[in-house]
Amino acid sequence: MKELKDIKLAVIGLGYVGLPLAVEFGKYRDVIGFDINKARVTELENGHDSTLEVEDEMLRLASRLSYSSDVPALKECNTYIVTVPTPIDDANAPDLSPLEKASEMLGAVIKQGDLVIFESTVYPGATEEICVPIIERSSGLVFNHGFFVGYSPERINPGDKVNTLTKILKITSGSTPEIADLVDDLYDSIITAGTHKASSIKVAEAAKVIENTQRDLNIAIINEFAKIFNRLDIDTQEVLNAAGTKWNFLPFKPGLVGGHCISVDPYYLTYKAKEVGYQPEVILAGRRINDGMGAYVATELVKAVSKKKIHIDEARVLVLGFTFKGDCPDVRNTKIIDMINELKSFNMQVDVYDDWADADEVKHEYGVELTATLDNGVYDAIVLAVDHQEFKLWGEEKIRALGKKNHVLYDVKYVLPIGCSDLRL
Repeated sequence: MKELKDIKLAVIGLGYVGLPLAVEFGKYRDVIGFDINKARVTELENGHDSTLEVEDEMLRLASRLSYSSDVPALKECNTYIVTVPTPIDDANAPDLSPLEKASEMLGAVIKQGDLVIFESTVYPGATEEICVPIIERSSGLVFNHGFFVGYSPERINPGDKVNTLTKILKITSGSTPEIADLVDDLYDSIITAGTHKASSIKVAEAAKVIENTQRDLNIAIINEFAKIFNRLDIDTQEVLNAAGTKWNFLPFKPGLVGGHCISVDPYYLTYKAKEVGYQPEVILAGRRINDGMGAYVATELVKAVSKKKIHIDEARVLVLGFTFKGDCPDVRNTKIIDMINELKSFNMQVDVYDDWADADEVKHEYGVELTATLDNGVYDAIVLAVDHQEFKLWGEEKIRALGKKNHVLYDVKYVLPIGCSDLRL
């Protein structure tokens, strides 16, 4: 069994999760950062991260980190951390194909005694039920004899420059008690917040998947509150401010729940629940509420436009923001697209502005052309869809100037103070 000093590390997948991890380890030990996207590898070799998750200076500080898209280069390593995405398909079922492909690839390069650690969010049991058999078939090695497995779920919050990797306590686990200790020691070498060693891989998997499921449900109930208060003509934020004066009231806000975690992870848990004969109710109810918020926002806007006697057909609408969260370029699973598509179904003309988002990626993934420039006095309605700092600095006057004399300003993300918009979620 290898010791911490003997580990030769590779990080598989250099996205929002893998890159910060590779960079942190690369300050202290030799690391190969691997990604199948050659353009991504070239970009990082040139010292820049287009996701903006890691600053250029931090890349330079990782002096022992090298990059590769060459699979044979991984053979010089003996420990592999897998950080590939785990999305859902069109039926909201887990899409484990990236994880399966990574497992098959690693099975072809691992050697006797090697260790594979998974960070991707999965349902309880997936690591040992899905990944391990693939590695066994591809490598010809026997689990817990020829190779070993660990699981340490990622807790990265994209765009968060305060709660960064090393400041977030890390859950760890391993396929044997000795491997659990080794995995824990490995992460403890970089995580200043400390680690929590789970009793099994399944416990660690379950802990991760319920973190975001709980958050999803908390937002869902606030979204339902907002729907009720809108009908009662009560400002939701004022209600939340008042309720928040109690010490144990949780400070969640309504909104569109997108991204690669909160809107995805609950479906992993419910998938496994159904597989073992349990029909989840509360979790899926929360998902239905949150998945329907894009259409709800669009419908509320159409009602407000109609009340102002603005002709709905071919009305021009400006959507400010497209990424799934503020001050972050990540557009994966953004729910803004649901709102846009619903507005277009009313034959409205929709322009979208977002300096944070990559225009080519948005066009490729969603078929939406981002607007590069904005003119004053053009729009019948303006939707503040994402709380980018840029929009906060603009303020009400600059934002309203983009609209016609008679227009609707809908502040979905509470960017402006109470009373500064015509409509709020």
